[in-house]
Amino acid sequence: MDRRTLIRLAATSGAAIAAGSVAGGHPAQARLAQVGPAQARPAQARPGLRSTVAADGSGDFTTIQAAVDAVPAGNATRFTIDVAPGTYHGQVIIPADRPNILLRGRGRRPEQVVITDDRANGTPRPEGGTWGTSGSASVTVDGAGFAARNLTFSNSFDEAAHPEITGRQAVAVLTRADRLEFDNVRFLGNQDTLYLNSPAADVPARIYLRSCYVEGDVDFIFGRGTAAFDRCRIHSLDRGSATNNGYVTAPSTSVTNPYGLLFAGCAFTSDAPPASVYLGRPWHPSQDPNAIGQTVIRDSWLGAHIGATPWSDFGTWPWRDARFAEYHNRGPGALVTPDRPQLTRAEAAGLTIAAFLAGTDGWSPNC
Repeated sequence: MDRRTLIRLAATSGAAIAAGSVAGGHPAQARLAQVGPAQARPAQARPGLRSTVAADGSGDFTTIQAAVDAVPAGNATRFTIDVAPGTYHGQVIIPADRPNILLRGRGRRPEQVVITDDRANGTPRPEGGTWGTSGSASVTVDGAGFAARNLTFSNSFDEAAHPEITGRQAVAVLTRADRLEFDNVRFLGNQDTLYLNSPAADVPARIYLRSCYVEGDVDFIFGRGTAAFDRCRIHSLDRGSATNNGYVTAPSTSVTNPYGLLFAGCAFTSDAPPASVYLGRPWHPSQDPNAIGQTVIRDSWLGAHIGATPWSDFGTWPWRDARFAEYHNRGPGALVTPDRPQLTRAEAAGLTIAAFLAGTDGWSPNC
């Protein structure tokens, strides 16, 4: 039998196996079976710890979730999911048993790959009740070692189109895992855009964000995670108020954790009126007295939207009891007043990106 005949038989056999796999009942495979002949391929990752997602069917998968589902459980090494330019609708969950995933946008700019959903806290669930803040997340990351590069995460919930929904917290990304990296990533939303959490109040979870863009209005970077923002742009949206256009951060760091939210070399920008945005307020989930939030902003540029008193109380919880501090900031919003705690040089030496991320294992993601 000549070589051409062997190749033809192998191709025919492979097609038959693929057809049988699609009919076999795996959820990701069933989704592929419904999308048409051009996309009807077995829902499994290609060899070499890599797969591709393309909405037009030219990749291994047409949805992000299908690609995540196909990553081997307990994966111990980096598994790259390349995402072709396009907008991908629907919630994505990175489960705890799918660690070490890299989600990489293949466009020239992060704007060219958008992963989005449009649920809010008060959006009704089909089975009754509402989604809640955590359930509203477009993307939830429970898998340790997750990384994302060169793409956009968005929650496209339209507040104006849904006046009947009063719970408007709408999370773009919720993280609850350790050793996460976001590089050249955009996070878009309004209230509660980026929820940096951890598995439990006394369990630290570290997140490194480099050259990222985050926008929102109320408490749009919040939670008890340990997060280092390195040369990021933090953009406050204009809510149309002359005096209060929201709060950038709402940390809920455990009193047992010396590291909360750190912004180093960042730019805080806005189109909102001068002195109408707060840098943060202390969030105490379920009125937890041990949630002594920390936000440190150092060596950064602050626009005129930041007022002379940039910290605010949260209900009955006073901001002065939180761990809020600045160091060597500049720009029209970077004033030094009695209402703006400043780090000493010695304190600043211990509150660096490297210190925030090191933990007990010395993690250093190209700091």
